[in-house]
Amino acid sequence: RALATETTGWRVVHGEGDGLPSLVVDRYDEHLVVQLLSAGLETQRDAIVAALRAHEQPVGILARNDAAVRQREGLPRTIESLVGTVPDTVEFVEHGVRMLAAPHTGQKTGAFLDQRDNRALVGRLARGRALDVFSYHGSFAQHLARGADHVTAVDVSGEALARAEKNARLNGHTHLTTVVADAFDWLRDARRAGERFDTIVIDPPAFAKSRQALPQAMRGYADVFRLGLLLLAPGGTLFAASCSHHLGVPDFLAVLEHAAADSRRRVTLQQLTLQPPDHPVVLTIPETHYLKGAVLSVA
Repeated sequence: RALATETTGWRVVHGEGDGLPSLVVDRYDEHLVVQLLSAGLETQRDAIVAALRAHEQPVGILARNDAAVRQREGLPRTIESLVGTVPDTVEFVEHGVRMLAAPHTGQKTGAFLDQRDNRALVGRLARGRALDVFSYHGSFAQHLARGADHVTAVDVSGEALARAEKNARLNGHTHLTTVVADAFDWLRDARRAGERFDTIVIDPPAFAKSRQALPQAMRGYADVFRLGLLLLAPGGTLFAASCSHHLGVPDFLAVLEHAAADSRRRVTLQQLTLQPPDHPVVLTIPETHYLKGAVLSVA
C-alpha cells in the first residue's frame, strides 16, 4: 500500500522472502501476473487465486508458468489466464515514468520491478550523454532521459528495444536512440572510437546461473564494468548492477575492484544499493538477496 504512492507496478509476493516459497506475484496496474514454481504450490492454486482476488481485486490474473524450474518436478510449462483477461501490454507508472510491461511474452512476469528505486536514483544523477547497456525495454533509459541531454540504449534484442522505443514515445523522450548490438562488442567498438559518456548504466543479465559458473561470471562482470569505466568522461557516473544471487556482496565488490584496477582510472564508490522493500531479504535465506548495485565515479 505504501508503494502505491510512487508506482502502479510492484511485487505482491516475493517467494521465500514473504514466507511463500516458489510463489511470485507481480502487479501491473489492475492486473496480476503469478508464477507457481513447485508441485506442492500447484495443489494450492485455487486457494491462492481466491486469496489474490479477495485481497487485490484485480481485473485479470495471468499465470506465467513457463519457467524452466517447473520441469524439475514434472510440471508443464504454460501461460494461461486464471481470472479475466490480461492484455499483451499493460501500462504502469513508477516515479512519474510511464512503462509498458509485456505479461505474456516479456522476461519473468513481463518487466523488472526490482530496479525501481535504482532507476529513480540514476534519473536524479543523469546528465550529459548517457548510456544504458543491456537496456531490454529501456526502463533505465527512460529515467536517464529525464536528466540527460541524450541517451543511447543498447541491447542484443531488437524486439526488446522496439518496446523501449514505445516507452520513450509514452514519455515524450525524443532524445533517446536504440542500438541493436552485442553489449561487449559495442562497448569495445565505442572505446576504440573514442566515445565518452557522462552517465552509464550497466545492468547485465545473471551471468552466474550456478555456483560452478561463478568464477567465469566474475570475469565477465569485471570485463563489462571495466569497459564501462573506460567510456566514462572525467567526473562521470557509472551505475553497475548484478542480479546473480550466487554473486554475494563481497564478490560483487571484488569484481568492481578488479574492474577499477584494470581500467587504470581512479574510481570512487559513492553508494551501494540493494533491493526495494517489495523484494524483502531474509537474512537467514541468502537466496532472497540477489540484487546488488553500485554508484561509481571517476576522476
